[in-house]
Amino acid sequence: MENKYLKETEFLDFSTENIQQFIDEFKQLDSNKEKAVKCYYKVRDGFRYDPYHIELTKSGLKASTIIEKPRAWCVEKAILMAACLRGLGIPARLGYGIVINHIGVEKLIAFLRREEIVFHGYVDVYLEDRWIKATPAFDPVVCKISGVAPLDWEGESDSMFQPYLDTKQFMEYIHFYGEFDDVPLQLMRDEMEKYYPHLFEKEIESKHFTFKFLE
Repeated sequence: MENKYLKETEFLDFSTENIQQFIDEFKQLDSNKEKAVKCYYKVRDGFRYDPYHIELTKSGLKASTIIEKPRAWCVEKAILMAACLRGLGIPARLGYGIVINHIGVEKLIAFLRREEIVFHGYVDVYLEDRWIKATPAFDPVVCKISGVAPLDWEGESDSMFQPYLDTKQFMEYIHFYGEFDDVPLQLMRDEMEKYYPHLFEKEIESKHFTFKFLE
């Protein structure tokens, strides 16, 4: 196991007081699997999934910044979960892909101007001598609104795809960028600018949609 997946980084700043307080209740648990699973649910359910307020800055994507928000998008939730896991001594890395959501995304597509959701984030966790993927993005309230069951994770198998709604698929991965030891901010910006050039014409800040990319 490479030590880099346990290291604190500029984005995964788990030694901060607010991250340590967040994970304190898990430190005395017996197994890494139990710690990881409980951490997954605390991140998944503790922050409302919100893809309408996106900040692509170094300060905005720090775990210690994200944890102070009531809402977070998938990239932010993955960063926070990975930071918490490393703070608990569990190797974790960040994974990204391009997805198409088939249910309840008409409003988001109107802002993005295309159906692909670029840089959907998940977490790759090292448990019992193997990597296992977990996606803490969608909280139960958002899932209820979308009419799908929450995406559970037991720490033993990959949890990547939202359940079907009847026979209709909720989410489809169409590309994987791979896994990273830290947030690949420049790649994230480059790919989003390629797919959503209009968002980079100027920063957007409104009640319904925010997009920040300037430091």
